[in-house]
Amino acid sequence: MEYLWVLAPSLGVGLLFYFVMKAIFNADRKEREALAEAEREADRRAAGDGTE
Repeated sequence: MEYLWVLAPSLGVGLLFYFVMKAIFNADRKEREALAEAEREADRRAAGDGTE
């Protein structure tokens, strides 16, 4: 049972690291999607077939 107490801090930090990295990657993915959508909209407007 003492092995669990020894490993608990490392597992806790590992889980924290996992969730932080997951949040960062999700935010980056959403930002890239939003940027791509903005570029598509700008291209449509530049081509003249967008509604203004």
